[in-house]
Amino acid sequence: MATPTRTVAAGGSSHRHWHCIQVLQLLLLVQCFALLVECGGIPTTLDGPFPPATRAFDRALRQGSDDVPLTDPRLVPRVQPPAPEQIALAASADADSLWVSWVTGRAQVGSNLAPLDPAAVRSEVWYGERSAADAASYPHVATGSAEVYSQLYPYPGLLNYTSGAIHHVRLRGLRPATRYYYRCGDSSLPGGLSDERSFTTLPATGAGCYPRRVAVVGDLGLTGNSTATVDHLAHNDPSLVLMVGDMTYANQYLTTGGKGVPCFSCSFPNAPIRESYQPRWDGWGRFMEPITSKIPLMVIEGNHEIEPQGHGGEVTFASYLARFAVPSNESGSNTKFYYSFNAGGIHFIMLGAYVNYNHTGVQYSWMEKDLQRVDRRVTPWVVAAWHPPWYNSYSSHYQEFECMRQEMEELLYEYQVHAYERMNRVFNYTLDPCGPVYIGIGDGGNIEKIDIDHADDPGKCPSPGDNHPEFGGLCHLNFTSGPAKGKFCWDQQPEWSAYRESSFGHGILEVLNSTYALWTWHRNQDAYGENSVGDQIYIVRQPDKCLLQPTNASSLNW
Repeated sequence: MATPTRTVAAGGSSHRHWHCIQVLQLLLLVQCFALLVECGGIPTTLDGPFPPATRAFDRALRQGSDDVPLTDPRLVPRVQPPAPEQIALAASADADSLWVSWVTGRAQVGSNLAPLDPAAVRSEVWYGERSAADAASYPHVATGSAEVYSQLYPYPGLLNYTSGAIHHVRLRGLRPATRYYYRCGDSSLPGGLSDERSFTTLPATGAGCYPRRVAVVGDLGLTGNSTATVDHLAHNDPSLVLMVGDMTYANQYLTTGGKGVPCFSCSFPNAPIRESYQPRWDGWGRFMEPITSKIPLMVIEGNHEIEPQGHGGEVTFASYLARFAVPSNESGSNTKFYYSFNAGGIHFIMLGAYVNYNHTGVQYSWMEKDLQRVDRRVTPWVVAAWHPPWYNSYSSHYQEFECMRQEMEELLYEYQVHAYERMNRVFNYTLDPCGPVYIGIGDGGNIEKIDIDHADDPGKCPSPGDNHPEFGGLCHLNFTSGPAKGKFCWDQQPEWSAYRESSFGHGILEVLNSTYALWTWHRNQDAYGENSVGDQIYIVRQPDKCLLQPTNASSLNW
């Protein structure tokens, strides 16, 4: 087992004496890991492949819950303009830079709306390594830009929306693994600055330092279950959050009523376009602010972020593109639909499933170049994240993005990148000791309720014409080998599916060193149990066994 070592941060002279402050903690974790292995504790991927296991849905629990109303104190405005609200952080390409975003002014809903002037309020962040009583006492200030977006519907009965001013400022020259204090807003306006907040930068890029914990959640929404997930996530104290799409479910919300609807097309079969009630985004931003104002939130788009508008739905993703700052320019993608960044010894790749992913397209070319630049001696772990699952044994979304898998999986396998259902190591539906460990984690708490039907359950196999993706074609296939040879669905839990459970929850990734990472899935109903987990495994890299590229080794993939 490799032992964590101190890493000197790359960059200017001000960083040359800075090292990872978590070395002792990691050494202790490695010692604990050795004891667990000796005592037959937490399994490792070296013990696999594992016999498929299913934990049936607990009928004592509700399958879902209602949307939290916009009148809830956690969703209503807590400050008056021009004060900032919905404050959120995002990582840049490396630890010496970070994005700060926020909203000023009030959004408007109705008709004949006049958008706010985004330049009317400055975009400033005042910051330093010491707490300060006022903005002038901070040693640094950074400026950025602001924008406004609209969601417009040219149909009677559907309400238009125009946002508040959404500000994005990039802080540069930060020291890794360092606490900073900041205020954002406009210092020239009375009440124009936020209260003081703080954050800790991610560790320096290098194999000896890793984020303390990385939280992973998908399909969150804004229901009672969503709030339980976020409370549980906050209790686990992550240093970085990955949000793998379907954030607010604003497009499942009914404008003229008080509740969301689990199936928009069922409730409104004659609707000319799928309406998206944008004030849910503002409520979600306020609800998430206690976390996002101090911990970087890294997002990637899901299908519920498409939100078409206009006569033919030709304008899409307006809210996603305006609200979030991501390191697209820094990582060379120049688009918010896919990008990459480093966090210590982990290289994250966020892939877009709703833009061209064909191997002849721009995204594929960018991903190939991004992987070629990765030095596994510096960032031993590579984590790829995207929204729709490639491997999935539930009836819902079964083989929905098979086209994307067929286009991209071979490149990820070539560079040994790894993707709630946890899979055995798999490549092209075949058990493979060098294949990725895929984990489906679309159980954050959304209004559509938890999935309980499996494609291998009697009568639950979807037809090849079901599960149409919102982007791309249909590439459904029958299996060509194994127990399901010649069939579209297995008649038992597939051998590549190691563990599946119908419960809401979130995941935590803890990388110990260049070889071992602990993955833990926490189900919501265990939130108050002492040291309780839903699923747990050590993922082990085997660079000596799976060396396909000069600097490559296995890693994670969601």
